[in-house]
Amino acid sequence: MSGEEISLSDKEFDKIRDRIYQIAGISLGEAKRVLVVSRLTKIVRAKNLKSFDAYVDFLDKRASRDDKQVFVNALTTNLTRFYREDHHFDHLVKYVGRLVANPRYKTSTGKPRLRIWSAGCSTGQEPYTIAMALMQNFPQLKSWDFKILATDVDTDVIAKAAMGIYPAGELEGLSKSQAAIFEKTPDGNVRIPSNLRNLMTFKPLNLMLDWPMKGPFDAIFCRNVTIYFDKPTQTKVFERFSELLPEDGYLYIGHSENMRAAALGFCIDGKTIYRRSMQENMRASR
Repeated sequence: MSGEEISLSDKEFDKIRDRIYQIAGISLGEAKRVLVVSRLTKIVRAKNLKSFDAYVDFLDKRASRDDKQVFVNALTTNLTRFYREDHHFDHLVKYVGRLVANPRYKTSTGKPRLRIWSAGCSTGQEPYTIAMALMQNFPQLKSWDFKILATDVDTDVIAKAAMGIYPAGELEGLSKSQAAIFEKTPDGNVRIPSNLRNLMTFKPLNLMLDWPMKGPFDAIFCRNVTIYFDKPTQTKVFERFSELLPEDGYLYIGHSENMRAAALGFCIDGKTIYRRSMQENMRASR
């Protein structure tokens, strides 16, 4: 069967789109038809199934949690790099600079507290860039209770991110000071140093399900994630983010994404940068 081509009917495509939407909120347009065939064919063959319809039936009736996760992992898209959309990190540095001067929260022992969430972290470049940018500019954060939560619906990329090892080519385009942070490995790759890896907590998380974290987060990055959701789903996710941000906390989204800022209690504070504002929230509720 390995050499046979598996065709995808309109009905089968609709079923697959429905299942991935139900499970992960991902909205697949007609243009994703080729992607579905290319990414799911190996899985269908590995299960010794003869059609995509049989695969959907398997997902519905016999699939384990791991089988469903393989399905989700196959249909997610992961494209990222270090310091992508670098204006976000320039803004974050200025924002955290204000918090360093006047901490918003302290732990019970009096230690200043800083929490950042990278939602849709892919293979880790985004949360590690957050750590690099902040630790380079604010070495005093070593004495803070500073942690970064990094989550993604794709368990494969979470595993890669937690390792913190990347091809040396990932450093192309970085400044000398940025590239100098990485450690070289014997096999020619580069590695995130342990002091930065120790700031991270990598967890699988489906944004459509319960969120175990309570926050508050000083900043949330969710970039180029909601482009795969329809408008109602986007709005629900943004509303949930707003609940985990304090007043004057920030949400950073992707360059091709947008949101109804005022209606969700945010003010625009730069290109795809949104500040949580209780005043805006009060206006929107009137």
